[in-house]
Amino acid sequence: MTFSSEIKPVDVYPIAIRAEIEAAEIYRGLHGRVRNEALRLKLDFLAREEDRHKAILERLFKDHFPGRALVVPAAGQGPKKSVPVGETSSVLELFKLAMAKEKEAEEYYEGAKAAVEDARIRHILDYLGRTERSHYYMLQSEIDLLIAFPEYYNADEANEGQDLFHVGP
Repeated sequence: MTFSSEIKPVDVYPIAIRAEIEAAEIYRGLHGRVRNEALRLKLDFLAREEDRHKAILERLFKDHFPGRALVVPAAGQGPKKSVPVGETSSVLELFKLAMAKEKEAEEYYEGAKAAVEDARIRHILDYLGRTERSHYYMLQSEIDLLIAFPEYYNADEANEGQDLFHVGP
């Protein structure tokens, strides 16, 4: 979901909070599907990042709309729509879906900046969008590894060249 100019400023935060909750769930679900410790640490990092974003957005809502109740929309209502972490989806497919959702979130934050007047909040939304972009590229790197080494996610250790062969003298 890209940002819609029809979204009211009061709704910017709850929609983004829903997206951050769902993103953290995606990463925690993927964490349960992989054995590679390095990849598990990266997924933990991403989940914690999304949790931190949620906390930032909750604080911004409270500051921007004091006394107003924060009502987070139901699942699937944020810019990062729910990604099923089911048995039928491959780890590679889930990484690709998560990457697409990070791109959507970056676009959402970019559009959301126009819906708020406070320069400080626009700056924070810009920061969040740029962070989502860094998540996108982090996921792209992992996808490249998954394509080159399909069992990378399921290995206890990093690939030590077992799939490589020597060419040359």
